[in-house]
Amino acid sequence: MQPKIMMKKKSISASKASLVLFLCQMISALDVPLDSKLLEELSQPPTITQQSPKDYIVDPRENIVIQCEAKGKPPPSFSWTRNGTHFDIDKDTQVTMKPNSGTLVINIMNGGKAEAYEGVYQCTARNERGAAISNNIVIRPSRSPLWTKEKLEPNQVREGDSLVLHCRPPVGLPPPIIFWMDNAFQRLPQSERVSQGLNGDLYFSNVQPEDTREDYICYARFNHTQTIQQKQPISVKVFSMDSLNDTIAANLSETDIYGAKPVMERQPVLLTPTGSTSTKVELRGNVLLLECIAAGLPTPVIRWIKEGGELPANRTFFENFKKTLKIIDVSEADSGNYKCIARNILGSAHHVISVTVKAAPYWITAPRNLVLSPGEDGTLICRANGNPKPNISWLANGVPIAIAPEDPSRKVDGDTIIFSHVQERSSAVYQCNASNEYGYLLANAFVNVLAEPPRILTPPNKLYQVIADSPALLDCAYFGSPKPEIEWFKGVKGSILRGNEYIFHDNGTLEIPVAQKDSTGTYTCVARNELGKIQNEVQLEVKDPTMIIKQPEYKVIQRYGQVSFECIIKHDSTLLPTVIWLKDNDELPDDERFLVGKDNLTIMNVTDKDDGTYTCIVNTTLDSVSASAVLTVVAAPPTPAIIYARPNPPFDLELTGQLERSVELSWIPGDENNSPITNFVIEYEDGLHEPGVWHYQTEVPGTQTTVQLKLSPYVSYSFRVIAVNEIGRSQPSEPSEQYLTKSANPDENPSNVQGIGSEPDNLVITWESLKGFQSNGPGLQYKVSWRQKDVDDEWTSVIVANVSKYIVSGTPTFVPYEIKVQALNDLGYAPEPSEVIGHSGEDLPMVAPGNVQVHVINSTLAKVHWDPVPLKTVRGHLQGYKVYYWKVQSLSRRSRRHVEKKILTFRGNKTFGMLPGLEPYSSYKLNVRVVNGKGEGPASPDKVFKTPEGVPSSPSFLKITNPTLDSLTLEWGSPTRPNGVLTSYILKFQPINNTHELGPLVEIRIPANESSLILKNLNYSTRYKFYFNAQTSVGSGSQITEEAVTVMDEGKMAGILRPAVGAGKVQPLYPRIRNVTTAAAETYANISWEYEGPDHANFYVEYGVAGSKEDWKKEIVNGSRSFFVLKGLTPGTAYKVRVGAEGLSGFRSSEDVFETGPAMASRQVDIATQGWFIGLMCAVALLILILLIVCFIRRNKGGKYPVKEKEDAHADPEIQPMKEDDGTFGEYSDAEDHKPLKKGSRTPSDRTVKKEDSDDSLVDYGEGVNGQFNEDGSFIGQYSGKKEKEPAEGNESSEAPSPVNAMNSFV
Repeated sequence: MQPKIMMKKKSISASKASLVLFLCQMISALDVPLDSKLLEELSQPPTITQQSPKDYIVDPRENIVIQCEAKGKPPPSFSWTRNGTHFDIDKDTQVTMKPNSGTLVINIMNGGKAEAYEGVYQCTARNERGAAISNNIVIRPSRSPLWTKEKLEPNQVREGDSLVLHCRPPVGLPPPIIFWMDNAFQRLPQSERVSQGLNGDLYFSNVQPEDTREDYICYARFNHTQTIQQKQPISVKVFSMDSLNDTIAANLSETDIYGAKPVMERQPVLLTPTGSTSTKVELRGNVLLLECIAAGLPTPVIRWIKEGGELPANRTFFENFKKTLKIIDVSEADSGNYKCIARNILGSAHHVISVTVKAAPYWITAPRNLVLSPGEDGTLICRANGNPKPNISWLANGVPIAIAPEDPSRKVDGDTIIFSHVQERSSAVYQCNASNEYGYLLANAFVNVLAEPPRILTPPNKLYQVIADSPALLDCAYFGSPKPEIEWFKGVKGSILRGNEYIFHDNGTLEIPVAQKDSTGTYTCVARNELGKIQNEVQLEVKDPTMIIKQPEYKVIQRYGQVSFECIIKHDSTLLPTVIWLKDNDELPDDERFLVGKDNLTIMNVTDKDDGTYTCIVNTTLDSVSASAVLTVVAAPPTPAIIYARPNPPFDLELTGQLERSVELSWIPGDENNSPITNFVIEYEDGLHEPGVWHYQTEVPGTQTTVQLKLSPYVSYSFRVIAVNEIGRSQPSEPSEQYLTKSANPDENPSNVQGIGSEPDNLVITWESLKGFQSNGPGLQYKVSWRQKDVDDEWTSVIVANVSKYIVSGTPTFVPYEIKVQALNDLGYAPEPSEVIGHSGEDLPMVAPGNVQVHVINSTLAKVHWDPVPLKTVRGHLQGYKVYYWKVQSLSRRSRRHVEKKILTFRGNKTFGMLPGLEPYSSYKLNVRVVNGKGEGPASPDKVFKTPEGVPSSPSFLKITNPTLDSLTLEWGSPTRPNGVLTSYILKFQPINNTHELGPLVEIRIPANESSLILKNLNYSTRYKFYFNAQTSVGSGSQITEEAVTVMDEGKMAGILRPAVGAGKVQPLYPRIRNVTTAAAETYANISWEYEGPDHANFYVEYGVAGSKEDWKKEIVNGSRSFFVLKGLTPGTAYKVRVGAEGLSGFRSSEDVFETGPAMASRQVDIATQGWFIGLMCAVALLILILLIVCFIRRNKGGKYPVKEKEDAHADPEIQPMKEDDGTFGEYSDAEDHKPLKKGSRTPSDRTVKKEDSDDSLVDYGEGVNGQFNEDGSFIGQYSGKKEKEPAEGNESSEAPSPVNAMNSFV
């Protein structure tokens, strides 16, 4: 068992608190000073508390101080090694050790040489319990050597060429900082064209005449010694092309032909690095610097990309005009190929830098101090990581454990030391060394074996006072080794406390969650272990709470009046309350007008300044209560109406009590504007992750002006406050000062973790990344772990950058995986994440369903069954089964047709399904396939099944012809869908009289191979209704109906009509309308019919859209004509039409269906290709040209011309000009006349005036027909080019179109 000292929650004396804190921290490997009397009695192995850095560069002009501080009980002694051997400081007069310390002071200022003390130093702190050692401290004096002498030749460069000025600074320790200046100590200006490289050289992408100067000076600054070294000035002379040509021409003879080329633009060439590729190794946590500088004209622009990935967000910076790529805090995830691309208008150049990120050792689990009791077990764990993987070695008291004295209680197992049944002699200090080629880590951890009887650190008879109904915490801080057991009793001889009304904390504290008055009394704490027992008593008193039984109320008072606020309280008799009044959370004004009574506050002679919030605060030693009320001061009457408005914004925001996870915000409310503030809304801005975005934090009542806010780590907080009243919200206050909270481990892990494969051999792990403020610190990464489920396998883990996806390759197809994603940052890991189950990628199913069976239920429905496929062959999530089925042929027709496959999907693991909508008496095939998330598997073998016969459809048509006095001929077509073998036709018919009464029904069965029938022995002039259908062996199909009338016996009509004889006779009915025909164009249709019956019948036409449920539209036919034109129809629409006669029992014809033509002027397009039309258009164009010429001449002469006068007199439409707006002809007018054009006449060319068009006229529809209709709807003539000389007769006549009309039609 591990001994512990438990901390109490309330404050105790400073020395006792330090004692308890120290002993707790011993267990958790934390160190504090040994300043307690108790600790003076306890032994402790040494602990190194302070030491110099591993790489210690010293100023050779000052004394060298090598620090080594340690603590322990008894106090440790110190010794040093130098370069691996004992360093005897007594023999070196220049070296001293500080008293009670291991720190060395090497006296350099009194004649010592720093170079003589270069080396590797290590400190050892030792006492009787063990020895602790420091890191290896490498001492090196800084160096700032002078520049070597060199002869620098002037640089003569042609304009536009590139140039590199080399600095080559002396090698110093540490390396110097390089910069370029001129003789006046002014920094040389740098740009995209001229810049300094990481090696200190000055690069010119292309030189310009202004680069000419003689004082390019490279300076090296050595910060450690505060010295600056200067290189000799470098001269640069730039020759422009014009001056170079002039110089050459002056030195050449006339016979020499020479000339310098002008400045030539050049595509980019990389100056550094050279070649196409290079490599770079950087250590984890360092800053990665990559550089590309290019020559070229125009000056190239540099762009950086990472091949196969993206540059890390929030850690990538571009410096030196984007020539340097800087990535801070690099990790292994930043390894890869980085490409720089230099580009100008002439081309580009690139270089690929292969970056490998290695890592010096870093801790995963550092060893921690152990405090054990004799006979207990324990472990020291030392786990580190790095690249390459570090080696772990152990030392005991500074000696390699392999050669250290043996300890039977100790066993070394790699990175762990296991202790079993330790004894006091097992106390020692162990060192763990983790090292690789890039560095090492050294950690000391002691094992301290103590045997101590229990001690109770809480003072005896300590008094605790609490308010009723609040928790009471009674402390019993203790220490002992082995760890003591704690028991509590109430009273001196009371029984041990148990039950749900008490909570026993591990640190010994007893908690009474809801203390009542009867909880008052003495409580005894007993601590015992195998070495002894001790007890301590504490006292608990429970008090009545303080309450304000009458609170101050909101007041509105007129100026110069008097107001009083009450504050009546009730409290525990043993507590002494104090009442304080505040105004706007501040002290009351020092004014005699404010009178504070025992239970009230009175304000005399109120002024506008008294307006505000007044708070009554009642304090006791245990609790505090408050209540507030607002005082609103208004002007004395008469006063204008009160204006209520939103409050003014709060101001003077202040942050106090800054802690890692909380801060207190206070503010001053703005003016309420006559409406009390109901609440305050607090918002925050994260300036580090989301600058400019404000988020809701919390809200508090309007009487509160301070609030304790909970904070998250690694967030740069600014706060603002918004006041709210009944009118609305105020404007936000000015932001508070910024407060950056410290970094911490992430508190949470990514959400919505999923594992779904995108390919059969991979697993795509995705998650929702943490928001910026959720990272709790810099360097946010994710540890992605996975292992195959139900397989005894170790977790595989990888750490990735701040992304939201990772792909695992090479996985088996569709196997379950356990997945977890854990967040981490530079400070450590988030809590252990929960596991989710994902699956690697799916593949197409391997096998088809078997044992496919079809059960035909009826002629249109079948049921299909199949056996499910084994789940392991699905290779994915089973989504269901698909049934493909198609009709092969109809058994009645024995003819094949285009195969149209139908698909039905059955979800889940269903093994049967219904196939509806089958056609009767047909042969079908089907197959079944299993479906997963990837797709469909192979099809099962085709299964053939046949549907039985069904009832047929109706006959395709029924036509009644050749009516005679006593017979009718019936013709019909076979059903379009026989749905089986036809056995016969059934004909039923019955007579209908003029009152629509039906006579007896007669039924006739007709063989299936017949297609016509003559019905004889019928009544003359009688209407019959026929019902006709087909039959198969299953039954009768749907029927088709028709009506017909036998011919009237004219001889019989002259006398008395023959009365009906027998049941089968009805009164003859001679009027009828038959042979309704239609001739349709785009927007109109001509309806004609034949009528048999009395004269002077009044006809009407009813029509509507076919298939529509709208009412029929009715048009009255003028006179006794037997045709009618329907106008205003919609192009491309099917219409139904029927004709009726009024006054004859309202009988109608059978319906006819027609369809208007499409909305295309096809005939107009065709007419343009006719020769006569082309000639006509040429003649019209020539006529218009002649008229324009005459108009031009007339206009020049002024006044009207004779032609116009003739046109005014005759108005011949064939020579009138055409108006542009509507295609009609109008008269000419001079520009001087300014008369509006008159609408042209449409009078025919023969001067005859046509009657106004009737609705029934076909003149307007000449395009739809080639002649005109007679009364029976038949054509009576053909159109011709000849003009009619006679006037038109009636409204039914039509005229041939004139050329002008043709022109109108064309336009």
